[in-house]
Amino acid sequence: MSKMTDKEIDEKLAKFEGWDLEEGALHTVFEFENFKEAFSAMTRISFECEKQGHHPEWTNIYNTLEIYLTTHDADGVTEKDFKLAKAIDDLIG
Repeated sequence: MSKMTDKEIDEKLAKFEGWDLEEGALHTVFEFENFKEAFSAMTRISFECEKQGHHPEWTNIYNTLEIYLTTHDADGVTEKDFKLAKAIDDLIG
């Protein structure tokens, strides 16, 4: 999978609410009611990540989940990252 240009990324990001390009990766932050809800979301997301064979860089602090998506093999953002971002949005919905 090839690395997308900044223009391609910007065009696709227009369809993704709450996501932006930060530090060369797709980035978002979710805030939940409490730690249990945040961890539950992470668990649901982890199953999808395994299914897609693509894994985020993420951090969880109490009720906040911060996610960065990039394709390391391509050294940047690819369609693979947008596919996972959509799946994450669908799961968190």
